[in-house]
Amino acid sequence: MSIFQRFFGSSNDRKVKAMQARVLKINALEPKIQALSDAELRGKTDEFKARLAKGETLDQILEEAFAVVREAARRTLGQRHYDVQLVGGMVLHQGGIAEMRTGEGKTLVATAPVYLNALAGKGVHVITVNDYLAQRDSEWMSQVYGFLGLTTGVIVHGLSQGQRQAAYRSDITYGTNNEFGFDYLRDNLVYEAGEMVQRGHNFAIVDEVDSILIDEARTPLIISGPTEDRSEFYKTIDLLIKELIKDPATFDHDEKQRQVILTEEGSERIEQILEEGGHLAEDSAGLYDPANVSVVHHVNQALRANVLYVRDKDYIVRAGEVILIDEFTGRMMHGRRLSEGLHQAIEAKEGAVIQPENQTLASVTIQNYFRLYSKLSGMTGTAATEAQEFLDIYKMDVAEIPTNRPIQRIDDDDEVYRTAAEKNQAIIKQIEDCHRRGQPILVGTVSIEKSEQLSELLKAHKFEIDGKTKTGIPHNVLNARYHEQEALIVADAGVPGAVTIATNMAGRGTDIQLGGNVDMKLAKWREEQRAAGVEVTPEQAFAQRAVIEAEIKDLKEKALAAGGLYVLGTERHESRRIDNQLRGRTGRQGDPGRSKFFLSCEDDLLRIFAGDRLDAIMRTFGVQEGEAITHKWLNSAIATAQKRVEQRNYEIRKNLLKYDDVVNDQRKAVFEQRQEFMEASDLSEVIAEFRRDTISDLVQRHLPPKAYAEQWDVAGLAAQTQHLLGLDLPIAEWAAEDGIANEEIEERIVKAADARAEQRNAMVGDHMRNVEKSFLLQTIDLQWREHLMHLDHLRNVIGLRGYGQRDPLNEFKTEAFSLFEKLLVDLRQNVTRWLMTVEFQFEEPPAPPPGQMFEVHLDPLTGENEAGGFLPDNISPEQREALPVTSLPDGWEDTGRNQPCPCGSGKKFKHCHGALV
Repeated sequence: MSIFQRFFGSSNDRKVKAMQARVLKINALEPKIQALSDAELRGKTDEFKARLAKGETLDQILEEAFAVVREAARRTLGQRHYDVQLVGGMVLHQGGIAEMRTGEGKTLVATAPVYLNALAGKGVHVITVNDYLAQRDSEWMSQVYGFLGLTTGVIVHGLSQGQRQAAYRSDITYGTNNEFGFDYLRDNLVYEAGEMVQRGHNFAIVDEVDSILIDEARTPLIISGPTEDRSEFYKTIDLLIKELIKDPATFDHDEKQRQVILTEEGSERIEQILEEGGHLAEDSAGLYDPANVSVVHHVNQALRANVLYVRDKDYIVRAGEVILIDEFTGRMMHGRRLSEGLHQAIEAKEGAVIQPENQTLASVTIQNYFRLYSKLSGMTGTAATEAQEFLDIYKMDVAEIPTNRPIQRIDDDDEVYRTAAEKNQAIIKQIEDCHRRGQPILVGTVSIEKSEQLSELLKAHKFEIDGKTKTGIPHNVLNARYHEQEALIVADAGVPGAVTIATNMAGRGTDIQLGGNVDMKLAKWREEQRAAGVEVTPEQAFAQRAVIEAEIKDLKEKALAAGGLYVLGTERHESRRIDNQLRGRTGRQGDPGRSKFFLSCEDDLLRIFAGDRLDAIMRTFGVQEGEAITHKWLNSAIATAQKRVEQRNYEIRKNLLKYDDVVNDQRKAVFEQRQEFMEASDLSEVIAEFRRDTISDLVQRHLPPKAYAEQWDVAGLAAQTQHLLGLDLPIAEWAAEDGIANEEIEERIVKAADARAEQRNAMVGDHMRNVEKSFLLQTIDLQWREHLMHLDHLRNVIGLRGYGQRDPLNEFKTEAFSLFEKLLVDLRQNVTRWLMTVEFQFEEPPAPPPGQMFEVHLDPLTGENEAGGFLPDNISPEQREALPVTSLPDGWEDTGRNQPCPCGSGKKFKHCHGALV
């Protein structure tokens, strides 16, 4: 600490001190607010809204509004905001990040700024890391908001469109980052303004802000649709790769970068196998011939699936389905899928049913979605290490909020063993010691596989207690396979003698309270009574609560006497934040506690970064089997390795954002323009402008302004006029006239096109406005989808420009701009062509089959797409084959597979009604 800081405090201290002065004003209001009746307290909400309408600002009513929320929470929840919680609320209101230790009541902290900002009537979004927390927090805190006259909604997976609209119309809306992001993307794919669910992005509070805005931000949110089925080919390639990788000389595996490639020997061998099997294109020059680019893609993905992705660590197989595992939280990610055929390759590897690949329909990065909000804030237990990134990307300052009570937790130095077996024995010994003394212990692991290995060791462990030999230490396992019970398991993790193994404690959202959790135990008792057919009265519930509180008080005293909660880490995570979150589970609200990490030279982090060197040092110093080395320097070395991984992840996020920023302006322009078109009642002027611009483009291309008449491509212009406008005009005769200019020819074409458009308007009548809007919106979607595909392909190859001493990012900007200009030209031409040439049928065509869409989010650990979402019922291949051609309207069977479907959906025939036959 510098002399300046010693006298004046750090910038954080000064910031918190200024807010504590406002807390004193809130405390001064408390007696006055407490004297109000329930009705009078509720009436303050209308009073605040009226004052805001008259011109007062939210900052001007902050002290009084916070005092009202504090009193409402005391009356409804029996919880009064601590002074430091009010400071945290002020940080959130100002659009900053409140770093608060685990157990400091972040959920309650959010109520004050949420209430204050909801008074403006523009909606407040509270973002959580999973559906369980969104549901729990909304139900819990809605008691406060409802008491004060505000409405609360929650967005979880599986809601209907109407339910989502109702939730977003509420004053306060809870939900996960994925649900909010995917709703934003879906809103930009609907065809009626009434189908949109969101109503703007006013103010958001992000819980576990580092997890969502840092870890998840390496990966974009994507809405995707299926492509053609190639499941048999995946199976074939998988069998070939499995045989190939039996020889380690055929591939190189880089664990640091999580990459795998074929060696020259491997490439030659797989090329020979594929050629013999007839899998390469005819007359091709080998595997890497352009004609075989798809085969190379399948080979690479099968290689990655078999080498990089490990069952029970990266994914599990349940009921024949491959389900991804989020290593940051240990949760199963139902519905999420890896993209570009990688998930299909894993399904082939495991013999599961292979689902179709996906194509991007709309996408946005986490960064650019959350930057849509006028004001953004967040809270977490670990943000200070990422403060610069939060400031650079989101313009959010991090404020460290003091704890309500001094921290008594003891963090021991890491113990490092030579082998994993020695480490496991030391872990078992420590668990046995805690179990004997009645000290609750939480054991953190980094994967499901490690959790279950440790569980088996505990079950088989023999130990003596009270003169008797026992086999197996009782314990609970908390990981993705027991997702439904995790809240109850966490609630009991503070009971004396409890042993809890957790895959990862990040984002669990349930406090570990010494002695147990009163509310959880009461809820469990209610459930048991309901199952027994007993109707619980309020009096019975009150009496049972008193019994539970007395039991927990006794248990808490025993746990405190044993030293509080012991947190044991079995391995260092690649992110220091996750380790800190695990440590933060103990020592909440001034309770005593202890934490320690047990490591070995065989752990992934140490093995990759310093395993051999560390093992050699231990041998040199003669460390015996079962002995560990412990030193602060060692802790620093491990932290340095973690920093290197975090830096690499930051580079991935930063790089992703640089490229997405190029696309983001295009996305905003397209989405905003699309919404304007969707909300407009008459687009005839826009359509007319498109038509004139198209004609102008045609004339300039075929009759260049400075060219001689003899150089004009008159035949080409006539053909394009026929193709795009449906007009057979005597352009050759016009061009042969003496002294005629290209401007005059353009005017004649415009006049003829306007006349044809008027004729078609008269033919269709009042429905023409709806037809124009439908064609325009569908064409925008089709063009944007193709544009995204082109940009994806461009991103995959643009790095090669670096070999030519050109900056790939600048090259991407240039190419993306050119592609966007082409998109606009194609949009004008395609809309014009459809509206000028399509043949209208005055009968109701059969409804098109429901489209399929999937939600996609890239895996935060690997940078790969995780796709997931909803899959509506659709026609099976067997049903499709059984349909006769006569199931289509007359004449439709002659439509080319790649031509637009006659139903007017804007899709190709093969992807619409053509799929039926």
